[in-house]
Amino acid sequence: MNFDFDEDQYFIKNDARRFLSDRCSMDMVRTYLDSDATEISPLWQEIVELGWLGVAIPEEYGGLGMGYLELCVIAEELGRVVAPVPFSSSIYLAAEAIVQYGSEEQKQQYLPAIASGELIGTMAWSEKGAWSESSVSLSNQDGSDAVVFDNGFITGVKRPVSHGMLADIAVVTARNTEGETVLVLVELSENTLQRKPLISVDPSQRNAQLSFDRHPALLLGKCEDAQEALDNVLNRAAILYAFEQVGGAQRCQELAVEYVKERKTFSRQVGSYQAVKHKLARMYAQNELARSNAYYGAWALASGSEELPLAAAAARISATNCFEFAAREGLHLHGGMGYTWEVDCHLYLKRSRDLALKVGSSRCWNEKLIATALACMNDTEKVPTWLANS
Repeated sequence: MNFDFDEDQYFIKNDARRFLSDRCSMDMVRTYLDSDATEISPLWQEIVELGWLGVAIPEEYGGLGMGYLELCVIAEELGRVVAPVPFSSSIYLAAEAIVQYGSEEQKQQYLPAIASGELIGTMAWSEKGAWSESSVSLSNQDGSDAVVFDNGFITGVKRPVSHGMLADIAVVTARNTEGETVLVLVELSENTLQRKPLISVDPSQRNAQLSFDRHPALLLGKCEDAQEALDNVLNRAAILYAFEQVGGAQRCQELAVEYVKERKTFSRQVGSYQAVKHKLARMYAQNELARSNAYYGAWALASGSEELPLAAAAARISATNCFEFAAREGLHLHGGMGYTWEVDCHLYLKRSRDLALKVGSSRCWNEKLIATALACMNDTEKVPTWLANS
C-alpha cells in the first residue's frame, strides 16, 4: 500500500506552490482584507484559468475528472499562502453536494458553470450560531430564524455562510412543512434575498448572513436522507479543510524557524534556547501527526471507504489543533514583532481561527470521533485494523 502521493500528484503540488508563491503574496492578502466585502480577489480568475476548480468534478460535467488526491494537494498549497479565494465553499461544499446528491439536470446545469468559474457556490447549513454546536445536528434550528421550505420557496435566515457575500448559488438546509430536514438548491440573485456581511476574524472569507423571504428553491435531486447527506458532505469537506490547515501550519513552522535563526538576544540566537527548541519540536510533531491523519482521510475520500467518517474526524481534529498551535506559538516566537501588521503571523492566526469553525467546532468533531470509534468497535466487521490493535 502506498501511503504517499505519486509523481504526477507531486508535480501538481509543486506547480501549485510555484504559482501561488509568485501570485499570492502576503501584501496582496493584506490589501484584500481591507477591500469591499463584495470584491473578488484577482487571484480567483487566475486559478479559474488554471483549471483547479474542475480537478475533482467529472469530465461529463465540465471538470477534469482527475480525483480527490489531486484536490487535496491543491488544498494544502492554498492553505500554505492563506489564499483569499472562495475555493473551499465553491468546491468542497457546493460542488461536492451537487456531485453527490444532485439530479442529472442539476449537475448538467450547475457543475460546468462552477468548474469554469462562471458561478461561485457555497453551502448554508448553519443557523443561530450553530457553528459552535454540532455540525450535523439541526435540532437547534427551530427558532424564528429557522429556514422553512414550502412549495418551492424558502423563508428564514442562515448565518454565518462562508463566502456568502460572493456566492451565486447555495445548497441550503431547511425544514419542510412536515418538520423534516431537506437540502435545497437556490440561486442567490433574486430580490427576495438580503445579504449582510458579518464581522469575522478573517475578513478574507467574506462570511455573510443570508435572509430569505419566499425565495425560489429546488430540492436537491437524489437526496433521500438530508441529514445523512449533510453529514457526508461535511465529512468530505473536513478532509479537504484539513489539508488547508496542514499547509498553513507547515508555513507557520517554517516562518518561526527562519526567524529564531536570525533573531539574536544578548548576542545569542533565539533558536538556541532550549525552551524555544521545545516549542519548535512540539510544532513539528503536531504537524506530522496532522499530516498523517490528513493522508488517511485522503485515502478514505479517494477510495470511497466506509472509514470516511472516522478518517474525517481524525483529520479534522488533528489539523485544527496543529494549525492553532503553530499559528499561536509562531506568533509568540516572533516576539513583539509578531503582533504587528507588517509581519505575516497574524494572517495565519486569523485563518486558523476561521477554519476551526468552518464545518463545526472542535467539540463536535471530538464527539463525532468518539461516537464513530465506538460504533466501529461494536461492529467488528467494520473496525479498521489499526483501531482494533490500539
